[in-house]
Amino acid sequence: MHQHFKAISVSHKTAPLAIRELVALNEKACRELLAKTKEFTDVPELLILSTCNRTEIYYTSSEDYSRYFIQLLGMQTGSAGRLEESHFAIFNHHYDAVRHLFEVCLGLHSQVIGDTQISNQVKHAYQWAADLGLAGPFLHRLMHTIFFTSKRVVQETRFRDGAASASYAAVELVEELTADLPQPKVLVVGLGEIGADVCKNLVAGKFSDVTLTNRTVGKARELAHSHRVRVADFANLPQEIQRADVIISSVAKADPLITRATVESLNLLSYKYFIDLAVPRSVEVSVEEVPGAVLYNIDHIRNRATEALEKRIAAIPQVEHIVTEALAEFHDWSKEMAVSPTIHKLKNALEQIRQEELARHLKGLTAEELERMDRVTKSMMQKIIKLPVLQLKAACKRGEAETLIDVLNDLFDLEKQPSGDNAVHP
Repeated sequence: MHQHFKAISVSHKTAPLAIRELVALNEKACRELLAKTKEFTDVPELLILSTCNRTEIYYTSSEDYSRYFIQLLGMQTGSAGRLEESHFAIFNHHYDAVRHLFEVCLGLHSQVIGDTQISNQVKHAYQWAADLGLAGPFLHRLMHTIFFTSKRVVQETRFRDGAASASYAAVELVEELTADLPQPKVLVVGLGEIGADVCKNLVAGKFSDVTLTNRTVGKARELAHSHRVRVADFANLPQEIQRADVIISSVAKADPLITRATVESLNLLSYKYFIDLAVPRSVEVSVEEVPGAVLYNIDHIRNRATEALEKRIAAIPQVEHIVTEALAEFHDWSKEMAVSPTIHKLKNALEQIRQEELARHLKGLTAEELERMDRVTKSMMQKIIKLPVLQLKAACKRGEAETLIDVLNDLFDLEKQPSGDNAVHP
């Protein structure tokens, strides 16, 4: 199965949001899909990754299961009538599927280039596969190679530096502003796309005291339940501003939502930070003239995000070079997996001959002589097998292993030999 890795992917590059929403899977749904595939197919290794921007299935099989998985996704999510094959990128070539997983895990295909959240999402997907016995030697080696490559990218490039989206940049700013506060209180006002993203990133950033408020209370409650944060009544906005250390507003309206008069009435006794992500602005510009009030607008946030994005884009060639190196090493290992059973069988065959010959000459030997004979014959066997093993591994790298495998099979009748853990032991 080492040369039969495949994948299907629906992402922001292949399908509109309306389709991606249909096939977005939570942990429970991913585990159910893994279990169903294990029950109804012969797929030995399987990884299901689902985020807000993509749902992808990676598997090892000589068969093309892409249509099966598209149908299964449709049944699992109740969207069978709306999914089309054109919504999916299909990777049936082993090397293409491996490279795609590398690039996805490193954030090269994320909407926010270099997205750091994808790493944890991939680790969770890998754990779910391992829990159901669907991560074998190939997938284990592949995932750990990817994780090691990700560390190299962090250590050797600027690809993960800074925050490359407005919502990420806003949360990064909050982290800087509240670095000296033991448990900062953050209020998110308005839960459109950017407000919802800010909430998600705050929770991911380990902020534990987050409050949401929105004109539509149902949306606030739904998001709060999903992220386990507090909800406040929109009518109590002044009181909530008084309570918070940081206020992030993304409510776009003709007149500012948060006015200087409102902030002055709070009689600030400590610094209060306002981050205005709305256009038109939702925080009155003169708020920054109130003692203790500090205001950041969308231009400030976008400048931070743009600088970070430029650094990440500039680092892409370095990242691709690191990926190419890692892929070369991984593919060498992957090719060697093809000859591993032959090597085990050859060792078994020689070990069987060694034991049979020892058994014929054991009589009359002392314990010391037996030990010496065992040691000498083992050493001989290791030297005999060394050259064929080296030749096999070299043939793998040249793509010529099959001929040598056939020769060894014929010479030693290896088809009758056990491999791996079934080897003969002295």
